[in-house]
Amino acid sequence: MLNRRHLRVKVLQTLYAYQLSEDKQVSIFEKALLKSVDQVYEMYIWALNLLDEVSDYVRIDAEERANKFLPSADDLSPNTRLHNNTFIELLRHNEKYKADVKRYKVAWSFDPEIVRLVFLQLKDTEAYAAYLNQDDRSIGAEKEIAKYVFKKIILKAPAIEQVFEEKFINWQVDKEVLQAMVAKTFKNFTSEDPSQNHLAELTPNWQEDRQFIIDLLTHSIRFADEYQQLVATKTKNWEADRIALLDNLLMRMAICELLNFPTIPVKVTINEYIEISKVFSTAKSNTFINGVLDKILNELQTEGRIRKHGRGLVQ
Repeated sequence: MLNRRHLRVKVLQTLYAYQLSEDKQVSIFEKALLKSVDQVYEMYIWALNLLDEVSDYVRIDAEERANKFLPSADDLSPNTRLHNNTFIELLRHNEKYKADVKRYKVAWSFDPEIVRLVFLQLKDTEAYAAYLNQDDRSIGAEKEIAKYVFKKIILKAPAIEQVFEEKFINWQVDKEVLQAMVAKTFKNFTSEDPSQNHLAELTPNWQEDRQFIIDLLTHSIRFADEYQQLVATKTKNWEADRIALLDNLLMRMAICELLNFPTIPVKVTINEYIEISKVFSTAKSNTFINGVLDKILNELQTEGRIRKHGRGLVQ
């Protein structure tokens, strides 16, 4: 699921787009931010549906083998166990899953070769042969082959990755979240009763997290000049155009959190933006940002502008 760091990255990406855009209607970028977050969940549903479709392809493969000109004995009586995989069947009967497939109009029929590719890669593996020969039909045992398909084929096949990249612009950034959400789904599905099994949540508390990202985005935009002035006073030896845009945006977001989010500890805010800079900005950005934010923090604390609620939140 999306944690607060992932959500901060979503806000950073949206702020970057806003900064480069000639259209400065904040409402447009609020919608874009929420859509960016929702696409993570949509990607998750597409991935689950691919498992579903691969399972269903077993039936198609069996029909094709039976209709050969000279079918063998194996062709006439293939092992179709995966088609009725316990985990997949529970997924198919999950009301939330069915509703989400319909809502996002998920259908791999736009490229049937993808489903076929996954099945053909699976078909020749030792893991699949072992699955077909085992007697255990418990949910736990049945989930193992689904995990194998997802981890070893879906996440690693270049053709599949290309499809996800084309459909979801943030695939490379969000892939880690997708893996966590699918893993959570495997963990959640433990009952023979479909109504007792739950899909993964997008965030631990979406109502709270939604407000967090909207406020972080809108405050960072509304008070951009003020926050940028704070940065400028601590970077007098730097020409403005020498400071990377992403570094400026990260520091503005950090200042925004320090001033406007009383329940987020100071250390958490500073550490989060330093860590994000290591991934999304230049090699030396984390050291630079750390130094600038430390000076700004000292100034804001001296002026009494940092107001945190709760034990241990100031430090």
